[in-house]
Amino acid sequence: MTSLDIQEIIALLPHRYPMLMVDRIIDITEDSVVGIKNVTVNEPHFTGHFPGFPVMPGVLIIEAMAQVAGILVGKLAPHTRGKVMFLASVGEARFRRPVVPGDQLRIEMKMLRLKHTVAKMQGTATVDGQVAAEATLMCKLVDKSIEAPAP
Repeated sequence: MTSLDIQEIIALLPHRYPMLMVDRIIDITEDSVVGIKNVTVNEPHFTGHFPGFPVMPGVLIIEAMAQVAGILVGKLAPHTRGKVMFLASVGEARFRRPVVPGDQLRIEMKMLRLKHTVAKMQGTATVDGQVAAEATLMCKLVDKSIEAPAP
């Protein structure tokens, strides 16, 4: 499978509006995935970040990257179905340019390591070929019936 539409994304991710940050997967292979996030002015965070100069918060760019990564893990590892993936660490995060309404984030994530309950991925989010953000993310798989891990 090389692409996923929004219905297929919703089947893989537990996120829903306003936290679903992936609109389409345009490429998926055995060790990488490319997703699209269309940034629109009607997203709730733009009301206060920042009035008169809307900028997508960096933490939400990282969240979009984590969701794209989660789609790859879900496709590669069938044992992850029925589990929730929690962001465990963010490393080497860099933000290179603001992301504003009208931008289209192209998020490319590459698998570095996949174990039974842990995934580590490196990724880049670009707008029109310019790097907006990059980071290494580690995620932990947890049963839905178990409470979220303590920080």
